[in-house]
Amino acid sequence: MEKNTQELATLEQATTLGLLPEEFEQIKSILGRTPNFTEMSVYSVMWSEHCSYKNSIAWLKKLPKDGPHMLVKAGEENAGLVDIGDGVGCVFKIESHNHPSALEPYQGAATGVGGINRDIFTMGARPIAQLNSLRFGEIEKDRTKWLVKGVVKGIGDYGNSFGVPIIGGELMFDKCYNTNPLVNAFSAGILEGKMISATASGPGNPVYIVGSATGKDGIAGAAFASKDITAESADDLPSVQVGDPFQEKLLLEASLELAKTDAVVGMQDMGAAGITCSSCEMSAAGNVGMDIDLSKVPTRQSDMKDWEILLSESQERMLVVIEKGKEKIVEDIFEKWDLHAVEIGVVTEGGTINYFMNGEKVATVPAESLVLGGGAPVYHREYTEPAYFQEFKKFNIDDVEEPSDLKEVAVKLIQNPNIASKRWVYEQYDSMVGTRTMTTNNPSDAGITNIKDSNRALAMTVDCNSRYVNADPEIGTQIAVSEAARNIVVSGGIPSAVTNCLNFGNPYNPECYWQFVGAIKGMSAACLKFGTPVTGGNVSFYNQTVIDGKEEPVFPTPTIGMIGVVEDKDKIMTMNFKSKGDLIFLVGESKNDISSSEYLVSYHGIEASPAPYFNLDKEFALQETIKSLIKGELINAAHDCADGGLFVSLLEMAMNKDLGFDIVSDSEVREDAFLFGEAQSRVVVTVNEDMEDEFLETMMKQKVPYTLLGHVTKGKICVDDEHFGFVSEMKDIYDHALENALEN
Repeated sequence: MEKNTQELATLEQATTLGLLPEEFEQIKSILGRTPNFTEMSVYSVMWSEHCSYKNSIAWLKKLPKDGPHMLVKAGEENAGLVDIGDGVGCVFKIESHNHPSALEPYQGAATGVGGINRDIFTMGARPIAQLNSLRFGEIEKDRTKWLVKGVVKGIGDYGNSFGVPIIGGELMFDKCYNTNPLVNAFSAGILEGKMISATASGPGNPVYIVGSATGKDGIAGAAFASKDITAESADDLPSVQVGDPFQEKLLLEASLELAKTDAVVGMQDMGAAGITCSSCEMSAAGNVGMDIDLSKVPTRQSDMKDWEILLSESQERMLVVIEKGKEKIVEDIFEKWDLHAVEIGVVTEGGTINYFMNGEKVATVPAESLVLGGGAPVYHREYTEPAYFQEFKKFNIDDVEEPSDLKEVAVKLIQNPNIASKRWVYEQYDSMVGTRTMTTNNPSDAGITNIKDSNRALAMTVDCNSRYVNADPEIGTQIAVSEAARNIVVSGGIPSAVTNCLNFGNPYNPECYWQFVGAIKGMSAACLKFGTPVTGGNVSFYNQTVIDGKEEPVFPTPTIGMIGVVEDKDKIMTMNFKSKGDLIFLVGESKNDISSSEYLVSYHGIEASPAPYFNLDKEFALQETIKSLIKGELINAAHDCADGGLFVSLLEMAMNKDLGFDIVSDSEVREDAFLFGEAQSRVVVTVNEDMEDEFLETMMKQKVPYTLLGHVTKGKICVDDEHFGFVSEMKDIYDHALENALEN
């Protein structure tokens, strides 16, 4: 659209760009005048939910941020940084790319991967592993299939080309995600040198834009990500960025080479809000200003306006402040890697940023007024418990008839896309590039990557059962944190720290906001219990659609990304059965509980039930017990009970080596609850018969209940002397169910 950017902005323009009337008045008060169109555009993206967290920051501040390994706390830099020993730091973060992926799944997902990796290497760390958490609607819908195929290909193509392995993740389908899928991307990197801060300093120091040229793709993407998905959202396709993984690979190498010099003062990725965000945030962090000449920015189109250059979210770009006199160092490095490195400005005294275009000043804004924790608005939203919450609590297991044929139930469950193998997805990802992945052939509950020249390894996972969170936000989020910690512990690691991606509906809806508040409370309690501080992450509101004038939010989905340290690579614990005759124990307690289980929802069609049984203290005790069993080398396999319950866990342990299991159910609970219930705080372990006495002696000293379930067989599955089938048959169904559903 053609704009005279020097004309004074109007209230109508402000509201069109997503600002509230009172925010427009606040801007006028800050500036002491009415902003022009360019200035208002700057505020519209910087005060968007995506950049300012204006509706969430008050509660985010309540999350625990201190821990023994913390080197950088939440909000201080682009990503969290923790000490993992041996002089090595781990930089890690998770972020969403939900709204772009809903419209253009391939580029939306690809640029999500690119953006999260830039957050890692802009701090001077080399990315070594990626995870992702994906949610889609009903799998039989054509649109869902289109979204899944586009997102998975986008993630795979970008990650594979960029050269960082994808070593794990999660995938869920539910009708609540029909319009608005969730695409959450996690990356972790190793920092062995100095950290590069996203802070500008030193008036007179030059400011460079490095990397790719700037185009019209992704303009106002941050504001676009802060509103509803509607039938008209396809008109916002220019808000979706376009990525180039090969350019990003060059940018990675050039940035890490620059980080080794003494020339760089500060560096920040140009993600949401592009030049606007990086210049404002870097200036505010250093209590300085900048003069930026937009006409010097390399562009892909010749007719770009000042506000288009400011708001563009073109990928593979960085803003870098260089120590004056060392300009040639940066220019030579980026010329070597065939990338732009253009001086576009200078650091100034004070906190004012001036933007120029063709010799004319087009905008003047105080940096502090635009950023999180500065002058950006902070809201305390009302929240109200939804009526469904108490209704869900009325569920009674005795009202559900137990099926007569549990083998039939088992076969149906392993074909469920939420339980079946995600092989169709992960075969499109390169998990071995970089030669660090340690769990490709011998799977663990967490992804594990090698730390070279060290006896340590890094464990990581992403977890959230959003159905549990919907049923009870506080307990459901405690479970999400606990499952992440449990996955790391049963893999032989010690949980270290958390990053989160908080995906919710409209914050102005009191019931949606109640879910958000409950999730924060649950996350805080669990992170404190496990000593895993929150290092940062991402809030994504407005994940919903408007149907016939009514908002339909997605399940509240606070995705937990957690890292942990395996202190001894020789004690990595895998999930697969090792030998026929090994004893199978359940550590933890069976419960007469099928609440919120995949079995209850998909087999019985009952969606209204509370979160499954969970006790945080018992969960902590369980994990401490598993740590001691692994440290004492008393078990040879471990796998937690999660989606699908005990039967699915046992089958997943059996399939790797075509070994089976013969078990006896617990007479004190219903057999369907025993096999398919999802009560928490349970881990299946196997013990070599030669170690049975030592195992039992250790367990008798613990306060955690345990049960001998049975033993590992050659390939047969038996439950209470009933033949359930052969592992090879079940594996064939499990392996191909997702592919069959997507391709038919």
